[in-house]
Amino acid sequence: MPRCQHCGKESRLISQALEVCLDCIRQDSAAVLPKTQEAHRKARSLFNLPTHPPAYETGPQCLICVNECRLPPKGRSFCGLRFNEGNRLKGATADKGNVSWYYDPLPTNCVADWVCPGGTGVAYPEFAYRNGPEYGYRNLAVFYQACSFDCLFCQNWHFRELALKEANVSAPTLADAVDERTSCICYFGGDPTPQLPHSIRVARLALQKNKGRILRICWETNGSMHPALLRQAADIALHSGGCIKFDLKAWDEGLHIALCGVSNKRTLENFQLLAEYASKRPSPPFLVASTLLVPGYIDKREISQIAQFISSINPDIPYSLLAFYPQFMMRDLPATSRRHAEECLAAAKAQGLRRVRVGNIHLLREDY
Repeated sequence: MPRCQHCGKESRLISQALEVCLDCIRQDSAAVLPKTQEAHRKARSLFNLPTHPPAYETGPQCLICVNECRLPPKGRSFCGLRFNEGNRLKGATADKGNVSWYYDPLPTNCVADWVCPGGTGVAYPEFAYRNGPEYGYRNLAVFYQACSFDCLFCQNWHFRELALKEANVSAPTLADAVDERTSCICYFGGDPTPQLPHSIRVARLALQKNKGRILRICWETNGSMHPALLRQAADIALHSGGCIKFDLKAWDEGLHIALCGVSNKRTLENFQLLAEYASKRPSPPFLVASTLLVPGYIDKREISQIAQFISSINPDIPYSLLAFYPQFMMRDLPATSRRHAEECLAAAKAQGLRRVRVGNIHLLREDY
């Protein structure tokens, strides 16, 4: 039975990667920080990624995300995409991205499919091709192969094997992948944040090329980008009928750092920033939130606090609670139980949210 190395409690819901329980992270986060930092060091060393955001005294600095990496000579950014060559920042740019893509028939298993035009036909005919699910159309699913976080429970962790690959996909090449059956583009990953300038340029090129027809642009992200870049993305999503989907991974900052290696302060600030855009276009929903229900760590207390935060902004913001499947460094944990999901669903609704659901229900198990 796994044991918390701080308090001694035993539980199968204590990850062997972290070696500390939820209570100790919440109540004594400073004391357990060395343990959780070691977990991230091990996770990142497997892929030769920097163990922490570099903060060299001098040298070129990247300001695209919350990490604001300042690189030493020959050093790499936390996401792995950029490096210091001759005291100049090299690597991924707005012109070149480290990215892969594929076509996904609509309706698809998207975080927002239950409220978006592609999955429901909402806002037809302005933003949807059909008065119902867009059968016959497809989404251009764009996977950015890097991330500004280091989530130990990452469900798409394999991108780390490609994070150091040369950024060689041009913005025009990706924009040209949009054809007459493509009704939306969704940027995800990894996370699009470290390459947000590239995704913005692709979006603008694709919209210009396909002017006069529906082409929704969406981002699914951890929300850690620079606010100025977020505003650019928000304008594109708003006017194209797309949405921005924020993955609110935890509420407690200490827990967020333990699980994701980075603070959630920028994410929460950026979510609030988007509220002004959401009020401009109630339908289809502009802003969507989700949280992965990681057993033993993301409990109904976390969900209640996140839901309270969302509801204080707008109780009609859609919120998806996603079932967890054992992956990456936390593959020793069980999948989310049905009871866990139902408790969290009730907690979210109790905070006044009117549009909440449990996603990935096929992954739910009966009990822990």
